[in-house]
Amino acid sequence: MAKAKMIVDKDFKLAKIDKRIYGSFIEHLGRAVYNGIYQPGHPSADEDGFRKDVLELVKELDVPIIRYPGGNFVSNFFWEDSVGPKGERKPRLDLAWRTLETNEFGLGEFAKWTKKANSEIMMAVNLGTRGIADALNLLEYCNLDTNSYYSDLRKSHGVKEPYNIKTWCLGNEMDGPWQMGHKTATEYGRLAAETAKAMKTMDSSIELVSCGSSNVEMPTFPEWEATTLEETYDYVDYISLHNYYGNAENDTEDFFAKTQDLERFIHTVIATCDYVKAKKRSKKTLNLSFDEWNVWFHAMASDNEEMEKRPWQIAPHLLEDIYDYEDAILVGLILITFLKHADRLKMACLAQLVNVIAPIMTENDGGAWKQTIYYPFLHASKYGRGIALQSVVNSTKHDSAKHEDVTDIESVAVYNEEKDEVTIFAVNRNIKEDALFEADVRSFEGYRVLEYIALENDDMKIVNSITGEKVSPIGRTDYELKDGIFTTTMKKCSWNVIRFGK
Repeated sequence: MAKAKMIVDKDFKLAKIDKRIYGSFIEHLGRAVYNGIYQPGHPSADEDGFRKDVLELVKELDVPIIRYPGGNFVSNFFWEDSVGPKGERKPRLDLAWRTLETNEFGLGEFAKWTKKANSEIMMAVNLGTRGIADALNLLEYCNLDTNSYYSDLRKSHGVKEPYNIKTWCLGNEMDGPWQMGHKTATEYGRLAAETAKAMKTMDSSIELVSCGSSNVEMPTFPEWEATTLEETYDYVDYISLHNYYGNAENDTEDFFAKTQDLERFIHTVIATCDYVKAKKRSKKTLNLSFDEWNVWFHAMASDNEEMEKRPWQIAPHLLEDIYDYEDAILVGLILITFLKHADRLKMACLAQLVNVIAPIMTENDGGAWKQTIYYPFLHASKYGRGIALQSVVNSTKHDSAKHEDVTDIESVAVYNEEKDEVTIFAVNRNIKEDALFEADVRSFEGYRVLEYIALENDDMKIVNSITGEKVSPIGRTDYELKDGIFTTTMKKCSWNVIRFGK
C-alpha cells in the first residue's frame, strides 16, 4: 500500500510565507477584461461597470497582488492611450493576440477595480517597442505627487492621490522570439539595468522584477538568467519564472509527476542567481517571482485558428481552457512546491484570473462560476499563510513514463502563529492506490483537528460548468488523532487540507 510519514515541528521553520505567493494576473487578452472583470450593462455590474459576481469570487480567493496589463500584450502597450477621458482614448491593434484593444478599460479602471478586489497592482512596463523614457513617464504618472507633467496629468484625470504601485516588471518574456521587440540576453540586460537605475532614482521605494526565461524549455535557459543578471543584479529585487503544464499525452500518472520538473527549474534559477551573487561578491540575495504559472493546453488548437483566421476582434474567446479534475490536482501539487521554496520564492501569479486559463469563468450575459482549479488555490490562499515549516516526509515512490522515484504523497505544513493553527496540505498522486498517511504533530501540544477538507474523484476528466459543480470540496471525519499522531487514508488522486488548532 502507498504510505507516507510526516514529522511536523514548530521549531523547524523554513521561512515566512510572502502572501504575494497567491497572486494572479489580468492581461488584456480574450475575455479577461471585457466580459470578464468589466461589463457595463451586465445585471451584476456596479457603477463602474465592474461585474460584482466576479468581484465576489476574486475576493473569496483573497488575491493580494495582480499583474497587469500583460504578458505579451505589454510589449506593444501605449499606456497613455488607456488613461484620461474615455472618449479621447485611441483604439490600438494588439499584435500579441491579434485583437483590437478599445482602451475603454485602462490603468485608472484597473486601479479602481483592484482596490475593490482588496488587491494591489504588479505593473509591467513596455521594454519591447518602448523603453526607459516611457517607463519613467508611467512611473511618474502612477507614483509621484510632484507638480510635474505626468503627475499633474494624473490629477487632471481626477486621481489626486498617487497609486503608489510598489512592484514593477521590467518587460515580459524578452527572450521569446514571439515577443514584440524581442531582445538578446545582452541587449535586454543592458536595457533592464538602465531602466531599473532610472526608475529607482525617481522612486526608491519600488521593487523591480527582471525577466527570466519564458519557460524551462527555452534553448537559452539558464544562460539567459546568468547573462542578464550580470547587468541587472545590483538594481533589481526579483527574477521572474514562467512555466505552464499540460497533459497532451493523456497520461495522468506522468502529468502528476511534472512537479519534479518544476523543482529542477526552481533549483536551477536559484543556483544561477547565487552564482552571479558569488561572482559579484555581493551580500544581496535575489529572490524569485513565479509570475506566470498554470495548466495550459486544452484550447491551444482553437486559439491558433481564431487568431489566424479571425484577427482584430474585440475580446474574442481565447485561451478558455476548461479545467478537469486532474488539472486541479496538479495545481495543488504546484502550490505545495511553491510553499516548500518559501525561503526564495516570494511572489507568484496564477495566470490568469478570469476567463483566460483561469479559475473563474463568466457567461457574457449570465453568471460566473468556479473551475476545478479554484479550490486548491482557495485553500492555499486561505490557510497557507504564516511560516512554512521544514517538515520531514518519508513516502513510498513509483515511476511514471518520463519520471523516476515519484513520491506517492507530496506534502507541506504551514504554521500560522497569529491564529495558533497549523495546516498540512497533501496530495496523493498515486493513480492506483489509496495511501496511508501519518503525521507526527506532537510539538503542537493540545491541538485538535479543526477541519479536514478534500477533493476526491475517480473521474480525472470531470469538469465544472455554469450548470453546476461536479468537483467541489468535501469534509472528512475518518481520521484519528491520538497522542499527537494523526492518521488517515488518503484517496488516490486526491487533494487534502488538514487543519489543526487549539
